[in-house]
Amino acid sequence: MIHLHYFAGLKDAAGKAEESLPWEDGTAADVLQWAKTSYPAFDFSAVQIAVNEEYVPRTEPVKPGDHVAFIPPVSGG
Repeated sequence: MIHLHYFAGLKDAAGKAEESLPWEDGTAADVLQWAKTSYPAFDFSAVQIAVNEEYVPRTEPVKPGDHVAFIPPVSGG
């Protein structure tokens, strides 16, 4: 099981801030692909991925128990 966390527009698109996903083995890219399939209305092209509170490349392994966050670009001033 991994724990997914959504922020900003993705939180709105998913209708929730977090959820758990059964998971055995894969990469951050695999989790991202699952999210793209599950929430097709959201544009994931510029999303950053964090695993256990650290930004990671999409090749980063994701293991059961990990916390994966999808962080869309932010703007402000």
